[in-house]
Amino acid sequence: MDLAELARVSGRIAATRARNEKVALLADLLRRLEPREVPIGVAYLSGHLRQGRIGLGWAALRSASDATEQPVAAASLFEVPAGAGAPLSLAQVDEAFERIASLSGAGSSAARARLLGELFRRASAPERDFLARLVMGELRQGALTGIMDDAVARASELPLGEVRRAAMVSGDLEAVAVAALAEGRGGLARFRLALFRPVQPMLAQPARDLEDALERLGTAALEHKLDGARVQVHRDGDEVRVYSRRLNDVTVAVPEVVEAVRALPLREAILDGEVIALAPDGRPHPFQVTMRRFGRTLEVARMRAELPLSTWLFDVLRLDGADLIDAPARERWAALRAQAAAIAVPQRITSDRAAAAAFYDEALALGHEGVMAKALEARYEAGGRGFAWLKVKAAHTLDLVVLAAEWGNGRRAGWLSNIHLGALDPETGGFVMLGKTFKGMTDAMLEWQTREFQKLAVRSEGHVVHLRPELVVEVAFNDVQESPRYPGGMALRLARVKAYRPDKSPAEVDTVDTVRAIMRGEERKRRG
Repeated sequence: MDLAELARVSGRIAATRARNEKVALLADLLRRLEPREVPIGVAYLSGHLRQGRIGLGWAALRSASDATEQPVAAASLFEVPAGAGAPLSLAQVDEAFERIASLSGAGSSAARARLLGELFRRASAPERDFLARLVMGELRQGALTGIMDDAVARASELPLGEVRRAAMVSGDLEAVAVAALAEGRGGLARFRLALFRPVQPMLAQPARDLEDALERLGTAALEHKLDGARVQVHRDGDEVRVYSRRLNDVTVAVPEVVEAVRALPLREAILDGEVIALAPDGRPHPFQVTMRRFGRTLEVARMRAELPLSTWLFDVLRLDGADLIDAPARERWAALRAQAAAIAVPQRITSDRAAAAAFYDEALALGHEGVMAKALEARYEAGGRGFAWLKVKAAHTLDLVVLAAEWGNGRRAGWLSNIHLGALDPETGGFVMLGKTFKGMTDAMLEWQTREFQKLAVRSEGHVVHLRPELVVEVAFNDVQESPRYPGGMALRLARVKAYRPDKSPAEVDTVDTVRAIMRGEERKRRG
């Protein structure tokens, strides 16, 4: 398939808000792709390159755009014909990005810009626009993972549940799409939960308060909500590996976790949990302090002595040869506590408001954020954000993406300070601005974000620097109010930065639907 056709379909997808129409357009395109083109098409229409972030920033994009006025070199670095009118195929574009991704070392930035410039010279204006937005992470057409799951199922005529499960346990929708379209149900059967192949963590939704959580769930399992770093631990005999919530292997940085899991009386397991750094008095350090332990591979012993980690487990997906991911939560918890009671997070199962409130108060007194409330019969939905897990905190908080930042003045002159906050719109795949804040920022944070924001800059308008939507920030706020000033018709009141969350991806931020639910809850409270 030519890039031009895929870009045309992308435009049609972006132009409709109807989910069924998006799915139909995607399914039709998937059916027309050759097998080797399927992973490329799935990646591009999900808004990302197959190669991930490959060192192409705004400067390289601008240089490539300028190069479109120059003639194509006689000895092109791409093995593609340079004749006028020759269409770019998806395979040729993917090969170009593979070559760009392979560059490293001195001079690699200039070489990447030169390669991108050659690709842009081969492309038409609509193709260049598509590629530019794809490279910068701004291809917002609403083809999110959930919609792409539906499209793969429809194109392959397979049950949606089977496609979603295969994607869930493999973490690779591109491979699942290839198997589904080429081999049908037999191809999907290959995708099973496997040791040392991490899966996306199950996610939680915020509840207004404890009463709201219990009204939704009835009898629920309450657990201390730790403000630590999510980990997934895989064990096979003496081999233990630890993965972050973004599925990076962080084993070397957290030897305490390896030792704690290796000491358990089990042979093999996939465990879900949290690690947290505790102060000498036993109270938890803030999240950003715990995160100092991650990414440290040269000073692990020193950091361990200065900032030891405690391991807490709250779920098990596989245990001694048995997959438990489809088992009811209460069965998974029983299996976990039978093997790891000493490091299982404190839990209380109840429907009683008074008992729940006492447990909540206990969690706060220990310095934790609040509690998690979990449904007893729920399956483990890897990567899912349903209402089976609800988080109840002492203060309203949301995970949002940073859309832009403003240069400060006065004492903050020279720093990027006031940040624009966005929630995910599941219908479009874009982000809806909910307001701005400059509160809660330390000088160290201002220095950090000024440096990091400039790496993500896509354009400037006066004192506002617009960013690729990649950084996730946890924001505390008092309430949500109606506001015609912002596109979503809502604004956070008294928003303040609690912490940046490098462990989370933009796809995990809270949605506009969640924010609207909070606003409706606040309105009900005011009406009494």
